[in-house]
Amino acid sequence: MENEPVIRLSVFLGVFLLCAGWEALRPKRDRVLTRARRWSANIGLVVVDTFVVRLLFPAAAVGAAVDASTQGWGLFNQTDWPLWLEVLAAFVILDFAIWVQHVVFHKVPFLWRFHMVHHADEEMDVTTGFRFHPVEIAASMAIKIGLVYALGAAAVAVILFEVMLSAAALWSHSNTRLSERVERIVRWFVVTPDMHRSHHSVERREHDTNYGFFLSVWDRLFGQYTETPEGGHDGVRIGLKPWRDGQSASLLWAAAAPFRAPYWKKK
Repeated sequence: MENEPVIRLSVFLGVFLLCAGWEALRPKRDRVLTRARRWSANIGLVVVDTFVVRLLFPAAAVGAAVDASTQGWGLFNQTDWPLWLEVLAAFVILDFAIWVQHVVFHKVPFLWRFHMVHHADEEMDVTTGFRFHPVEIAASMAIKIGLVYALGAAAVAVILFEVMLSAAALWSHSNTRLSERVERIVRWFVVTPDMHRSHHSVERREHDTNYGFFLSVWDRLFGQYTETPEGGHDGVRIGLKPWRDGQSASLLWAAAAPFRAPYWKKK
């Protein structure tokens, strides 16, 4: 518990630097907007998000796991399963819950107005993986804490899930290139950048598919899977149709958009 922030930050920075270097050396798509123009907004959002979460939820999901264990609350605190099985079950359940939450944030207009800030990024790279509005981040954390209490998940399971979720978000949004053979094998198990790119297409039939962040099974299982965007990975347009003029590459725009932008025109 004491080392959890250090572990998470270390993994986050390590994966970020790895993906950023990979993008620079072996990019999947040519860059249109400069890094300086987009990264200032995206990095600014993650700084604000971190402050908001620490302010509203000082102990976050890991603290909820510790408290649930102390109080004996939740499903897993009523079982005598071995730790490895509990960790595995909690990880899979939490990953599925994130998938469901993602679908809901697309389908409910009020929630979409905040999630669309993530989709308004006109390019996909490693920083898109942490481009989320603070309201969405706070809501996501509240949902996650409630689920952790309901499950009674062990702190180690929550830490593992948080670390993997963060790393997966960075990688699945990165502009990195894998060989086609390796990519098609890997995506049977976890979400790859090519698989997730369809989710950021401007076309609704594509961006309302491929919701997964880590495990790729849910999209296939529930019929929400798109193999390849219609225009191919080189031709697919990224972002949202109403905002493809560079204005979304601004921290002020990203923060204010849910309260003033015509979010209902996303389709």
